[in-house]
Amino acid sequence: MTSNLTERARNLRSNMTDAERCLWKHLRQRQIAGYRFRRQMPIGSYIVDFVCLERRLIVEVDGGQHQEQQAYDIRRDGWLVEQGFQVLRFWNNEVLNNSEGVLVRISEALQKSPPTPALPRKGGGIGGGFEELGA
Repeated sequence: MTSNLTERARNLRSNMTDAERCLWKHLRQRQIAGYRFRRQMPIGSYIVDFVCLERRLIVEVDGGQHQEQQAYDIRRDGWLVEQGFQVLRFWNNEVLNNSEGVLVRISEALQKSPPTPALPRKGGGIGGGFEELGA
């Protein structure tokens, strides 16, 4: 299951939506207050769009399909919150038409989130879904 999830995450990284590409352009290379984000990362049995492990902040970019899967998203977000993450969700059009506002909300959430004292290493941690941080 893990290798299948990893392969799916790899595929998602190479086939990002326009909105995900737009946001990644601003999140990559520690551009927001020096915090590192990873994209399309498996956590437990889920793949999150973007995550800052240090601040336990997940950023999801939702397209129209998410209106039909609200129950799934609620369950998924609930599980992620139980694991200690904060989840921010933005619509595609919000990212594409108001990226500055989206970045302000992400920056504010990063400042409010408590830092993670120690991050798990490969094979350990929450849901066993983290890979080595240097990867």
